Amino acid sequence: MLYSLALIFIAGMLAGWLCSKAKLPPLMGMLLIGIVIGPSCLNLLDASLLGISAQLRRIALIIILLRAGLNLRLEDLKKVGRSAILMCFVPACFEIAGMLLTAPLLLGLSVLDSLILGTVIAAVSPAVIVPHMLKIMEEGYGTKQGIPQMILAGASADDVFVIVLFTSFTKIAGGGSFEAADLMRIPTSILLGIAAGAVLGYVLQRYLLKIHLSTEKTLVLFLSVSFLLVTAEDIMTGVIGFSGLIAVMAMGMMFAARSRNEAAVISGGLSKLWTAAEIILFVLVGAAVDISYAFQSGSVSVLLIFAVLIFRMLGVAVCTIGTRLNLKERLFCMIAYTPKATVQAAIGAIPLSMGLACGNTVLTVAVIAILITAPLGAFMIDLTYKKWLRL
Repeated sequence: MLYSLALIFIAGMLAGWLCSKAKLPPLMGMLLIGIVIGPSCLNLLDASLLGISAQLRRIALIIILLRAGLNLRLEDLKKVGRSAILMCFVPACFEIAGMLLTAPLLLGLSVLDSLILGTVIAAVSPAVIVPHMLKIMEEGYGTKQGIPQMILAGASADDVFVIVLFTSFTKIAGGGSFEAADLMRIPTSILLGIAAGAVLGYVLQRYLLKIHLSTEKTLVLFLSVSFLLVTAEDIMTGVIGFSGLIAVMAMGMMFAARSRNEAAVISGGLSKLWTAAEIILFVLVGAAVDISYAFQSGSVSVLLIFAVLIFRMLGVAVCTIGTRLNLKERLFCMIAYTPKATVQAAIGAIPLSMGLACGNTVLTVAVIAILITAPLGAFMIDLTYKKWLRL
């Protein structure tokens, strides 16, 4: 396993550096090198490491979402409150509707299979979006208009909404029955996640006022609590849901609202951890991709992905109606909300493992979606934010 970790870090850093020199997103190089050294190509990674790949990717997500929470201001979110709420589900609904209209025509899928494929593809990737929005916030672009804050808030809840729908549709396809009560997991996951995170953020702030810990120990404490929150999500599998990742963000936001200086110090420590976590995340996402599936439906799948992305972008445009954003800022929001990676890598193979007829198609389209939207979305964000957003 140590050899595999060394290979991930060295190859990931080198590939990221080469892409940055070519004016491309470093994550593109990390994804590609992950594919090359992963099971679908050279198969150089230890099986035991691949066995815990999902958990390692989860840790990386926790680090970046905790950092996001520590950098979000409640007053900034209030400026775009309605739009931020709409971003949690409207773009995904538009994309799923687009899949329902186009997948039967292009791939010959049934309505139910199209819905399953739509829920796999509709989730955006916090792993791609959050680091870019944090960078934009640090540089001050669009922050007065609340643009990166709105995108951050929406991306964290978007996945909850889509995964609950995915679970419901695959349950029906597997011979189960749809129960309306299952949809209760969407609001309960979000609301309970926010509530639990806010309470813990308050408690941690009060605790650290009385017991002064070093920055390193404070960082360990925050990460430990974050791990427990995500573990709670795995335990709560009934009708009452709970989103650990939203709770992590909410905890960071509450702590930052009460202790801005301390939050900045913790965020600085997390940014150093993210240097390593980013490499692990994107190289392992690449390793989870089976490139052979990408060649099975080729151009048709590419056409399908771009078609449903247009629907998603229309959904984002609807979310910004009534705001004071100008045309360029709205276009930026539409582009910034397209990258996909982590969710598709996590659930793309589930329909195939369940023996569903659409399983191979779902996995193929999921793989192509990662390969196209993650690097392209990151590239377009980097290319446009200085030109389209106001300081």
